[in-house]
Amino acid sequence: MGRRSILVATGWVATAAIATLIGLGAIRLVGESLTGTPGGVRSEAEIERALAAPEPAPTGTASAAPGPTSTASAAPGPTSTASAAPGMTGTAPSASSGTRRGFATDGGTAVAECGVGGVRLVSWAPAQGYRVRDVDRGPDDDVEVTFQGAAREYELKVRCIGSEPVAVADD
Repeated sequence: MGRRSILVATGWVATAAIATLIGLGAIRLVGESLTGTPGGVRSEAEIERALAAPEPAPTGTASAAPGPTSTASAAPGPTSTASAAPGMTGTAPSASSGTRRGFATDGGTAVAECGVGGVRLVSWAPAQGYRVRDVDRGPDDDVEVTFQGAAREYELKVRCIGSEPVAVADD
């Protein structure tokens, strides 16, 4: 019976080793989708380029092209790095899209545009460690989004001056 026990134990160890190697190989094949950040982490410069780039026109429908886009900082100091793609919230551009402008605070980023009905928030995304506490997306005379973190809160308020969205101090 000693020889049979050794064969069973050896078979069990070999099976466990093969299963472990197969599992490690599968994780390596899948790569970053299990262990990394979806879409990667974007640098501040990449976010500014993405906000400054004009949005492509939707395919299959005729619509007016959105106006020129620029990036401005709504608060002094460096802006936080945030991923622009995951977690972006808002509405799709409409045929009456006006001038768009991106704004960045340490709490997050937002894109606003001026149109016929006033200013409206097109999209917004909190920075890492922050969440969106309140949003007034418009269209209205002014719109605002509040980003709340553990220690600080940032409120971004935007109004149209002429046909350009501009960050303004809270009343």
